[in-house]
Amino acid sequence: MAVLKHSVLTINSGSSSIKASLFSADGTRRNFRYEQVHDQREAFDQLLHDLDGDMPERVGHRFVHGGDIVDPARRVDATERCRLEELIHLAPLHLPGNLLGLDLCLQRFNAPQVVCFDTAFHATMPELAKRLPIPIELGLRRFGFHGLNYAYIAKMLAGVLGDVAYKKVVVAHLGSGASLCLMENLKSVDTTMGYTPAGGIPMGTRSGDLDPGVMLELAKRYNPEQLSDMVFHQMGLMALSVGESSEMNELLSSNSENAQFAVDYFCRQVRAAIGGFAAKAGGIDALVFTGGIGEHSAEVREKICDPLAFLGITLDKTANRAGKNEIGLAGHKPVLIVPADEEVMIRNLCLSICP
Repeated sequence: MAVLKHSVLTINSGSSSIKASLFSADGTRRNFRYEQVHDQREAFDQLLHDLDGDMPERVGHRFVHGGDIVDPARRVDATERCRLEELIHLAPLHLPGNLLGLDLCLQRFNAPQVVCFDTAFHATMPELAKRLPIPIELGLRRFGFHGLNYAYIAKMLAGVLGDVAYKKVVVAHLGSGASLCLMENLKSVDTTMGYTPAGGIPMGTRSGDLDPGVMLELAKRYNPEQLSDMVFHQMGLMALSVGESSEMNELLSSNSENAQFAVDYFCRQVRAAIGGFAAKAGGIDALVFTGGIGEHSAEVREKICDPLAFLGITLDKTANRAGKNEIGLAGHKPVLIVPADEEVMIRNLCLSICP
């Protein structure tokens, strides 16, 4: 238990949920989670009540997009708050909730506020991974996301994998939002998400990568607002299951053909991403699962890994079903489960910006 100089409240404020953790100066941690949030103001009032008088000395926020900057975190002032407002179009599903959470904390806590960016970890990607095959004067590029958790995983890997951690490692962050990251020397060299968090592999309600011609056709049928809503709320597992569910646990427990199809499609695309990274890097040395699906669904991990024996990846089925931290078969490439913990990274960044 690390003793801190200041207490830190971390906030992960989304469109319909709020996650918070209070790291007290004595090293203790309290977690708070509010689901199905319809009024964020009420949720923050409940958080204040649940804190029971323990007011933080620093507040750190997860922000899905930081724009073109490479800073992993920034202290919020009027200029930074205006800059963040201008980024909403890059992550319309996430940034409005992030900003509202920031504003409510500015009102409720007399403490410095720090924003921590999910995009910053991918600043190390080479130009081959950042560029899009479009005219360069358009100024659009690939950013990558889930960086706070990837940074946490990178921090943990050396203690688990030893020297292998510094080789070619694929991390699969699988949840309602999902992406994969290829790391070398514990730094991001490629990732599946691109310009926005809508790209990459299929997710709960986002399609992942699509043929541009499909988007051109949809743009003829829907206005921009309707199309944006479809891209972020009506695609992915929800569409693949023909409206049955966007939740992997519900699809796995369903007996319907549509649900099974959605699960199989998802696992196939994750496998394809792992294989693609292996081709780009000349092989991989370890595979890590994280995120809600990655950590908790043995069936999904098995479906993903079973065809990957040609890469040296073979699961220990007993360890996998038991949810052990190390689930690769002895004598094969390491396969790990590492629970996500963006909050620890937010805490550390917050204290580095406001020591």
